[in-house]
Amino acid sequence: MSRFPLRPITVLVALLPLIAGPAIPADAGGAGHSARRGDWPTWQGDLAGSRHNPAEHMITARTAGRLKLKWAFAYPKSDLPVKSQPAVVGGGIYLGGPDGMFYALDATTGATRWTFALSSVDPKAGGAFVLDGPAVARGKVYFGDSRGYVYALDQRTGRLRWARDTEDHPAGLHTSSPLYYRGKIYIGASSGENSGDENSPCCSFRGHLDALDADTGALTWRYWTVPEPQQVGTWPSGAPRYEPSGGGVWSSPVIDPATGTLYVGTGQNYTGSAGDFDSLLALDARTGAVRWKQQVTDADTWRSLCNAPDAEGYCPGLHDGTALDFDIGATPNVFRVRGRTLVGVGQKSGVYHVFDAATGTVVWRRQLSVPLPNGGISGIQWGTSYDGHRLYAATYFANPGTLFALNPADGRVLWQTPDPADGCTTGGAAAFPEVCTLAHTPAVTTTPGVVYEGSNDGKMRAYSARTGAILWTYDTIREFAGVNGRTGYGSALSGSGGAVVAHGMLYVQAGYYPFYPSEYGNVLLAFGL
Repeated sequence: MSRFPLRPITVLVALLPLIAGPAIPADAGGAGHSARRGDWPTWQGDLAGSRHNPAEHMITARTAGRLKLKWAFAYPKSDLPVKSQPAVVGGGIYLGGPDGMFYALDATTGATRWTFALSSVDPKAGGAFVLDGPAVARGKVYFGDSRGYVYALDQRTGRLRWARDTEDHPAGLHTSSPLYYRGKIYIGASSGENSGDENSPCCSFRGHLDALDADTGALTWRYWTVPEPQQVGTWPSGAPRYEPSGGGVWSSPVIDPATGTLYVGTGQNYTGSAGDFDSLLALDARTGAVRWKQQVTDADTWRSLCNAPDAEGYCPGLHDGTALDFDIGATPNVFRVRGRTLVGVGQKSGVYHVFDAATGTVVWRRQLSVPLPNGGISGIQWGTSYDGHRLYAATYFANPGTLFALNPADGRVLWQTPDPADGCTTGGAAAFPEVCTLAHTPAVTTTPGVVYEGSNDGKMRAYSARTGAILWTYDTIREFAGVNGRTGYGSALSGSGGAVVAHGMLYVQAGYYPFYPSEYGNVLLAFGL
């Protein structure tokens, strides 16, 4: 990951007329806001990846400032971040913890409805935890884990309906959140193999996107992002060297139901330079066949040793400038402008790209932050939002991270609001100046008139969708009395997902890098009016 400083910016208000169509409609089969109007059943919010809840009318630009904490759910102490964005369906909230458990809670009170232990599936395979957000469809809850398993649980009881190990590779895992569409579950696979030391064989993982039968878990089709890795010699340590590898699918897929096209982004190569790295893929959702693909980086070969002081011989991209870590780790948005369907996606390079959804032709690009020299941590990380009028994107370590509203027709910046300069000197973060940074990790979420984004300074904020003005701020770096009887502690707002807003409630996980020291585990927080 990486970033470079931006000049300080002030809020710019530009009320420009937009000629943008409505969001792509949700699927009536349970993949969009259809289980009950106002629910949030998937990480993406709906099939098109809008991360927008159009049915939310209680929390508005006028009322957001009155949000209060309703309850907190505290996790056991763990060295792992809380990364599972919740789904809210039928009065329940569904999410995974960093403790190897999956939880179903009452969305109003936080009371536990049922729990499921991931260790009950293949206990010999070692500890597992949930890295992605679940999808709830047709009475089942679907999610992946850190071992590469995908699960389907009964929504009402938590009983296991099926579990499938999708990974032959021991380092394979799921940060990609599943999407349900017409009887299939679509989910990407990524890996932590590139984080090994100089004595590790590197690397033999290759990313893939899977379509699974939603009733049985059987594999319907698989799309590999890179060719089969082959040993090409050894590293200076003598460890085997394989090429090509990588192309992990860290992000979550979206689908345009009008054409049955699935869109998903891919990550960098770990070794070699081949395959669909740093690409936006457009695949036939029924068969997995390629309709088009756009590779947005010419070369990008990066592993964690590229950031080590003694990376010589282990990071070939250092000399030619291709050790970038410029994944497309963000989930795409499908939207319409002047009757034309477009697909946009953010990249860790700081660029938001927009393509014609049918052909892959570039429509426009907008650079929102400048990369830093140590990997792609300054750009767009997990996801963006589209509310039918504007696109909203946030940058990470961009000195400071900044929230943007863009014109979907041409990418013009309508307003931009930096992470407030006092974020590290006020609230709980003030006691930890060595930890706090002004950076936006989470994916952006919207409801009519309101934008939601959290920060590494531990503060959750609501913004005016029209002007970018901050409407509400809540400091999470404090102790919380959990409704489950534990004491919890907030931290940086969670990456891998963002805020979820449904039925007059705002839910957010607090507990991500950088971690604020505490003797307690992190928390899920629920706010209401």
